[in-house]
Amino acid sequence: MKIKDGFVLREIAGEWMAVATGTRTVEFPGLIALSETAAFLWKHMEKGASLEELTKALTEEFDVNVETAEKDLNKFIAVIAEKGLFENE
Repeated sequence: MKIKDGFVLREIAGEWMAVATGTRTVEFPGLIALSETAAFLWKHMEKGASLEELTKALTEEFDVNVETAEKDLNKFIAVIAEKGLFENE
């Protein structure tokens, strides 16, 4: 899984935002506010992390069990998929 080219993560006034750049601004002219957890996942997805790697990273960083990590991860993926921000490699 990987964030599509043309989208970047920025911290703006203490808040994490997903921002379109270049030609992506035509199809997505806004910002998406992200929680700390979502920003953490975004950073890993920029590197092409798999679902298993993302789940493991969540359990290690936030001290949650696998079931909770998978549930939260699935919610995050559903949101960014709806917005067209990632590609499944």
